[in-house]
Amino acid sequence: MFTGIVEELGEVVALEPRGDSARLTVRGAVVTADAGHGDSIAVNGVCLTVADAEGDSFTADVMKETLDRSSLGALRPGSRVNLERAVRADQRLGGHIVQGHVDGTGEVLSREPGEHWEVVWLSLPANLARYVVEKGSIAVDGVSLTVAGVTDDSFSVSLIPTTLELTTLGRKQPGEPVNLEVDVIAKYVEKLTAATVKGVSA
Repeated sequence: MFTGIVEELGEVVALEPRGDSARLTVRGAVVTADAGHGDSIAVNGVCLTVADAEGDSFTADVMKETLDRSSLGALRPGSRVNLERAVRADQRLGGHIVQGHVDGTGEVLSREPGEHWEVVWLSLPANLARYVVEKGSIAVDGVSLTVAGVTDDSFSVSLIPTTLELTTLGRKQPGEPVNLEVDVIAKYVEKLTAATVKGVSA
């Protein structure tokens, strides 16, 4: 599990296609400092398992399901990525519960600079729209954010200087894809409520 608080901006070293999967190598001194085989590291919000760690880089296998649901397949050597290690039980939950299981991708629609922040609008897939509410939480490329505004097919977030400087969201331009993970609690509530309603109807 993760919290959506990015620890560092890493850099893609290689993305090697392997049929219906790929092997990704990423450089990141902070997240690899104590990384070992089998550890979990979120790359742009996608939970990946460390297959090998050497020096300041780690390698992970990316399966077809992950390539289909996320934007990782579009990465190239030199691409910057958000990195976060799995949270420990004794750490503060600084953002919100982020599983690293991307629900789909959106696209940056526009950027509206303010004096000390930016409002960014992003597209919202129809199958995820019901889980996104104003002032709710959403992970965008692994960054825990609060939804500032929402329409039927888009939502906005306000990015503070720290987020603009220390994550990829400060660099994303209109038309570029982002990984989206909605609040898992909303999905559980929907399922439990549906089961209750079904039971009452029966």
